Amino acid sequence: MHASRLLAALVTTLVVVLPVSLQAQAQAQTPTQTGVQWSEYDAVFENGASHANVWQWGWTGIYATSLAVNAYQSSEASAPDDRFDARVGVVKSALAVAGMLTDRQPHPAALAEYERLKASGDLSGVQALGLQLAQAERERRGWGARVSSLLVNGVAGAVIAADGRESDGAINFATGMLVNEVQIWSQPNQASSAINRFQPANLSLGPITIPGEYALHVAPQQIGATWRY
Repeated sequence: MHASRLLAALVTTLVVVLPVSLQAQAQAQTPTQTGVQWSEYDAVFENGASHANVWQWGWTGIYATSLAVNAYQSSEASAPDDRFDARVGVVKSALAVAGMLTDRQPHPAALAEYERLKASGDLSGVQALGLQLAQAERERRGWGARVSSLLVNGVAGAVIAADGRESDGAINFATGMLVNEVQIWSQPNQASSAINRFQPANLSLGPITIPGEYALHVAPQQIGATWRY
């Protein structure tokens, strides 16, 4: 009895290494459970890839349209200040389009890899791939994703302010950062949403079996799982 209580107390706060816990769960699943899990993974990877394509080309189109409008306004606007601001806008929009074309979402490639792993029945490989994708989603929403926008919008706002229009420079900076935030938070996050849910699982140590639930957690510096009973 004492050993069982001690073990239960430890399990409530245990953070286990992810591949080990996932492998143990995968081995214990019935064919029906495995089929349901494949269906869940289908939704995560397929919806993520579809969302990523819409996001990628949607934002590329927005920035390309902004580039075209600013290019026109840079020579055709009636007010000198508008022409000046449009030239700044041309540079910002061109950098944004280039960024969209070079920094691709990881979801389409992850879907292709998932289909390969699924065809071979490699469930543990699929689970590891899901964790990698979720971590990439988290990183694309982290502060590192805002550095380039902060630099571009900061320089653009400073250039306009140096032209004697401090308030216009501040508005340009704030507007650019707001658009960047919308871009960041509209990215696909299907893997992160699916991973951070508690799932039923049993922990077996010798003759002792403890029913409970686990949740997977992904952070830029850590991957792990939390168990509760």
